[in-house]
Amino acid sequence: MPTITAPIDAIMRTSAVIPVLVIEDAEAARPLAEALVAGGLRVLEVTLRTPAALDAIRAMKEVPGAIVGAGTVVSTDQFEQVMAAGAEFIVSPGLTERLARPIIDSGLPFLPGIATAADIMRGLDLGLTHFKFFPAETSGGLKALKALAAPFYQCRFCPTGGITEASAADWLAFDPVLCVGGSWVTPAGASMAAVEAKARAASGLR
Repeated sequence: MPTITAPIDAIMRTSAVIPVLVIEDAEAARPLAEALVAGGLRVLEVTLRTPAALDAIRAMKEVPGAIVGAGTVVSTDQFEQVMAAGAEFIVSPGLTERLARPIIDSGLPFLPGIATAADIMRGLDLGLTHFKFFPAETSGGLKALKALAAPFYQCRFCPTGGITEASAADWLAFDPVLCVGGSWVTPAGASMAAVEAKARAASGLR
């Protein structure tokens, strides 16, 4: 089976930090994307945690330079919805063959979540080598990822879940980590100027 690497690899190497976005109001999506891109973070993950998510993906895709994906995709129905909305990559919190097969067949870059060696082996069986380590901190943190990565030398990771502005650099210093996912770049109530400043700081971590 051919290995699916290049598209998601390129996306993961685009920005040191992928903002994990929970958007309640679709009208706020485009200004938020503009601030993040202006700060140097082009890869944006819109989580399917709110009714506004699909409209937010559509709005953010209109921002020049933005690479907009869908996160928290847990079913094939959701995958079809985000495909229709124009998502450019797919992130899931876990990995099942039922969800993975149609995503792989579509050719869209796919970043499935893993937390164990068995998860990674399931991904390798599907031709995948790039994974989201999730939830990163409660799954044992950087020490756990280093232990997991050792036997799976060909794999690359995006830790997400509990990553902070203070801890991101430590994760990024580990070679198999291409980027990290985090929500600290877009704190609740922050102005777009503040978001842009946080994005600029985050983009300088690599």
